Amino acid sequence: MKTYTPAVILRPFIKAYKIIESRDERINRVIPNTSFAIAFRFRGQISYITETGKTALPAATFSGLRKSVRLINYAAQTAALIVQFEETGVSAFFRQPLQALFEESISLDNFFPSSEISIVEERLAKATNDLATIAIVEQFLYSKLDHNKPDKLVSEAIARIHSNHGIIKINDLAQSLYISNDAFEKRFRKVVGATPKQFSSIVKIKTIIDQNPAPSTFTEIALEHGYYDQPHFNKDFKLFTGQTPTEFFKSGQYW
Repeated sequence: MKTYTPAVILRPFIKAYKIIESRDERINRVIPNTSFAIAFRFRGQISYITETGKTALPAATFSGLRKSVRLINYAAQTAALIVQFEETGVSAFFRQPLQALFEESISLDNFFPSSEISIVEERLAKATNDLATIAIVEQFLYSKLDHNKPDKLVSEAIARIHSNHGIIKINDLAQSLYISNDAFEKRFRKVVGATPKQFSSIVKIKTIIDQNPAPSTFTEIALEHGYYDQPHFNKDFKLFTGQTPTEFFKSGQYW
């Protein structure tokens, strides 16, 4: 996987581009993240794995925030470009409400004309290198940029959630920002595509993962992060990663 920085004009809204190429079939364990993503597949086939089998993903897939792991199957000779948005960036490109996309991945042509998406896909198939691929996607994204000023209040709320490692009372957060709970939640959902509580839960587990704790400290870690006991922590962690804490940190393979 190769990572690229967006053009300057798009950096307030897009965190990075990632190009994934698989010579052989592979399965990636994709754990929840705090921002939306678009995947443009320009070669091969990508599916997500369920208990009943594989479900093929569209060539251009728009994915919301999640609280649960997803297993992604890349067929042999598959290539895709992933657009990873900034946490407050996705609403600059989409006028539609995005909170309904929590736990969902759907075709991008639900938001933009399929004829436009087809043109992008055709051009991507002909691109000869990574920079050409990125230029095609950036041209499309720039044409969809609806505003260029991130919501400062929501940005501040996100910063405080991160600084508290996701352990924060939403009522207290709204009060500290001088906004009512209902107005805050509505504004947050519109920009982020999740409720403040959902977002905080993702941040909390991701913070624990980033710490890469030793198994002997799991109970202590659980209590430090607001869990009553380790079984409650284990339950949330397995939903998030698909594995117990011991299994997950032993394997060390995730995206």
